[in-house]
Amino acid sequence: MSVSIPPPKCLKKPLTVPHRLMFGPGPSNVPARILQAGANPVIGHMHEETFEIMSDIKSGIQYMFQTRNIMTLAVSGTGHTAMECAIFNAVEAGESVLTAVNGIWGERAAEMAERIGARVNTIVSPPGGYFTNAEIEQALSKYSPVVFFLAHGESSTGVLHPLDGIGELCHKYDCLFLVDSVASIGGVPLYMDEQGIDILYTGSQKVLNAPPGTAPISFSERACQKIFHRKTKPISFFLDLNWLANYWGCDGKPSRIYHHTGPVNAFYSLRESLAILAEESLENSWKRHEKVAEYFQAGLESMGLKLFVKERKARLPTVTTIVAPHGYNWKEITNYIMKTHNIEISGGLGPSIGLVLRVGLMGCNSSKTNVDKVLAALKDALKHCHKSKV
Repeated sequence: MSVSIPPPKCLKKPLTVPHRLMFGPGPSNVPARILQAGANPVIGHMHEETFEIMSDIKSGIQYMFQTRNIMTLAVSGTGHTAMECAIFNAVEAGESVLTAVNGIWGERAAEMAERIGARVNTIVSPPGGYFTNAEIEQALSKYSPVVFFLAHGESSTGVLHPLDGIGELCHKYDCLFLVDSVASIGGVPLYMDEQGIDILYTGSQKVLNAPPGTAPISFSERACQKIFHRKTKPISFFLDLNWLANYWGCDGKPSRIYHHTGPVNAFYSLRESLAILAEESLENSWKRHEKVAEYFQAGLESMGLKLFVKERKARLPTVTTIVAPHGYNWKEITNYIMKTHNIEISGGLGPSIGLVLRVGLMGCNSSKTNVDKVLAALKDALKHCHKSKV
């Protein structure tokens, strides 16, 4: 038999990728140091050197999360993979789950739990809002969930949700506290152990400035007690914590058994990004993101633009949401800024579509110099984009 499908002509052309300023809600720009780390030679995913790198990553995640949890690792995949890892392991079919919905991530968590047969209930706040501890306690008492999901940094709406006291409430009602910190970790204070968080995860491509594809996650002893005493196996083999715990050396067993081929070069990048965070220190990173966000917000308001999140304390420093300027097509603004200034900013997502523009300044991108670039691009766009008379 002969080959009937010829080699594609497109693959005969060299790969070309533009350099852009990535000021959307993620992924962020990747510094040269992290790119270089990822370009190191491939070695085996079961080699001792790889295990040592994975051990370094675990220590870095424990620092970033401020946890002493032994069950700390990085899932091979993006933040969605970690979200599914958390839910698939901690929840069994028929169990009650409560999700806080004030943007797209609560909606996604609810759908994931529904797909495995959980009984899902939600508390809902309009985009830009958040929940009081009293509202959360009322729902915990009413629904008796085994897991309560909350997005710490809701990147679709720009809300930073307060965490203090929620872990205590969850434990009072014998519930695990599951927190999504994809858009927040490294950019704002978070203390996994002190704040009583049972499962915490993030992604590599936001404040960490690593390429997308690895997702740090950690489980408390309370979470492990439930997960390792399930009546049924987790629905996903790939995300089964029994297997992942062994691959990451978290189960105390003398040898590791092959589960899947870990993304070795992505591990190099993740390790380097955690090293950069450790060198700057969490405290300095938190302060820098806060100062840059305040500088950006002041600049937006001086232009006459409105911030979507009304309460200053509830604004996410890493992803700023701007009320979509009246009379303009938001898509025309983002397209103009991309075409004219080579800068990515984004529109809304999920419940915030059509309501906001989103600007992410995370990790190495969080600087006053970059704020000035975004403000100049926005001014130019508002000057040149079509504005209706309505």
